[in-house]
Amino acid sequence: MSHHIVQAEKLKFAYPDGTVGISDITFRITHGESVALVGANGAGKTTLLLHLNGCLTADEGVLRIGDYPLTKKNLKAVRRSVGMVFQDPDDQLFMPTVFDDVAFGLLNLGVPESDVKRQVMRALETVGAMHLSSRPPYKLSGGEKRAVAIATVLAMSPDILVMDEPSSNLDAMSRRRLIKLLKTFDHTKIIATHDLDMALELCERAIFLHNGRIEADGPTLTLFQDEKLLAHTNLEKPLRMQGCPLCGTMENIPNQPARTGTYQA
Repeated sequence: MSHHIVQAEKLKFAYPDGTVGISDITFRITHGESVALVGANGAGKTTLLLHLNGCLTADEGVLRIGDYPLTKKNLKAVRRSVGMVFQDPDDQLFMPTVFDDVAFGLLNLGVPESDVKRQVMRALETVGAMHLSSRPPYKLSGGEKRAVAIATVLAMSPDILVMDEPSSNLDAMSRRRLIKLLKTFDHTKIIATHDLDMALELCERAIFLHNGRIEADGPTLTLFQDEKLLAHTNLEKPLRMQGCPLCGTMENIPNQPARTGTYQA
């Protein structure tokens, strides 16, 4: 299914002040993969994500989403394929009610109103937020806003789900519901996160970014066990891999399926 594939070749992008956001970024993500983008603050995670739906355009290199190179001509088709959930849900919620927010993208695409209600309610049901449909978004909790923001994307039936720090500012229960929800999304997932425990649970592959470059790309569990790599990229092992502080016992973590990577420590 080529429409679920993301392929980057030597992407480079600098901001107007000359700050390099990403440099020499090359990877291929295939259908159904769940991939974590990890790195410290300023590593380039958000900058890279914003290229995947055309919010930013690379200065050099080629980015392909399915059969389409990401160009202005193909931008509409790419955005129908890539669903982007931003780090701050308030960036996506701006209509008077939750229903209106989830319906917004569908109506812009010209989906018949008779189908819009069905798709909106299905998306809200998927994230457990049907009861919020008539509520104004500004009165929602952080976890509720996150769920509705995800619903705005799921309603569009994307082939590729892209998320920027989806667990930030969530309490433990909301975070657990989010992980359970993301496990049900069968297509390609690309998740930028500082939450390495969530990445370990959801993603069989991790791409480490450092100073705008890919530092390592390979099986999540293997890379998270590499203390030299973690130290170099200013990260720490997930808590579940650090062991009990009293007895040192490690949680049993099942082996993940290996993926071809370009690991360079």
